[in-house]
Amino acid sequence: MQLFMKIVSLQLIYPKPMRIFNTQNELVSYLTSVSNAATSIGFVPTMGALHEGHLSLIKEAKSHNSIVVVSIFVNPTQFNNAEDLAKYPRTLEKDIEIIKTVSNNSIVYAPSVDDIYEGNTVSIHFDFDGLENQMEGKFRPGHFDGVGTIVKRLFEIVKPNNAYFGEKDFQQLQIIKKMVSKLKMPVNVIGCPIFREANGLAMSSRNERLSSEERTNAAIIFKSLTQAKALFETKSIEEISEFVTQTFHNQIDFELEYFQIADEETLLPCIEKKDSKKYRAFIAVFVNNIRLIDTISLN
Repeated sequence: MQLFMKIVSLQLIYPKPMRIFNTQNELVSYLTSVSNAATSIGFVPTMGALHEGHLSLIKEAKSHNSIVVVSIFVNPTQFNNAEDLAKYPRTLEKDIEIIKTVSNNSIVYAPSVDDIYEGNTVSIHFDFDGLENQMEGKFRPGHFDGVGTIVKRLFEIVKPNNAYFGEKDFQQLQIIKKMVSKLKMPVNVIGCPIFREANGLAMSSRNERLSSEERTNAAIIFKSLTQAKALFETKSIEEISEFVTQTFHNQIDFELEYFQIADEETLLPCIEKKDSKKYRAFIAVFVNNIRLIDTISLN
């Protein structure tokens, strides 16, 4: 008994080192070897360039699961803009060091495109019951087919019990929940609060491409959302939309792509407010060709 306690104590002091896998076969083999009926796998899919928002997801996964897997993969099929894909930051070594600051014994899956797509880098077409046709879907054709394809593939490889996504990409979160429901996948999809910078800007890997001045000025995005939330109490949808449109019309370096108030469940535009519904405001803004999105619950 004393020897057993000593071993357990040493395991707590010296946790298993982080394991990094580049192929699905190696990852699946390892997960199979360390899993049993009582094992709970928490999964955090990312495209790298990690920040505090990602770390908050990893912490949440770690607090509720015995194994945590973090994937780092820039998925080509969800980019409808080739330039955006080319410029997306790829910082694998730095990302691994960042993960170690909150979870030294997480498992990292950093595959190649060929390992994921096996030589056929195309999207599956999904029917998300119309969720894919709103907002991001209107402005990024094929984007959610790419998201559904990669998330489905990663779920099939990792076989997580729980998967964690940030609410900044709220439309994506709803679409993944819809996919899991329609395909009857045994995964609990968990949305986690948006992690923000000190000035309110939603943390995003794309923020790294902003200049320090742009990053400071981009606080206007969240400020406009909080003002829209306040106006939601007394103003019409049309009046709120006009306010936000005018706000960005007066910002030289900012271009408003869309602002929409929508039903949280259906993502359909709100025409007339109803007390029985939950609504969110969604926004997409270009800052010198760098596209940023954000959202806020209104009621």
